[in-house]
Amino acid sequence: MIGKLTGILAERNPPQLVVDCNGVGYEVDVPMSTFYNLPQAGERISLLTHFVVREDAQILYGFGTAAERAAFRLLIKISGVGPRTALGVLSGMSVGELSQAITLQEAGRLKKIPGIGPKTAERLLLELKGKLGADIGATVHAVSDSQADILQALVALGYSDKEASASLKVLPKDVAVSEGIKLALRALAK
Repeated sequence: MIGKLTGILAERNPPQLVVDCNGVGYEVDVPMSTFYNLPQAGERISLLTHFVVREDAQILYGFGTAAERAAFRLLIKISGVGPRTALGVLSGMSVGELSQAITLQEAGRLKKIPGIGPKTAERLLLELKGKLGADIGATVHAVSDSQADILQALVALGYSDKEASASLKVLPKDVAVSEGIKLALRALAK
């Protein structure tokens, strides 16, 4: 529902931020990897988001990169791993490190993260094998703001993160958002 926030960083209280978007302050929980790369309060910021609606709360999670958000979405699909645990994993290691741990099946690296025990570490390795580790090159590359918008539009249209990321590779680097969406849809239709 809310895929991206762009505004002024109003407050920084780890792991939560307040982003002022034209007078509306959004509380956003972010992993520490994103938090450490934030500008100072009062400066402009842009975050990709994931919106979670529960019986008792509506929570917005923010990410500095599309790779972080994609990893977060993969993590929360795993039974027994909620958004807080997924944030903990992304705070404890980068997406590249997580992908490497999955590819090499290193449960010990995962167990070093607070809140991840032996059973959860093994479940992460099992569930993410072939999903995150295999995509190490596809999801870790940085994307521009226009590419992030194109990616978000494709996901909103029903394409998976993997399909949408793959379609970005065929686009020119400085393509406009509307033209990029058209070109990506043509590539996906083939």
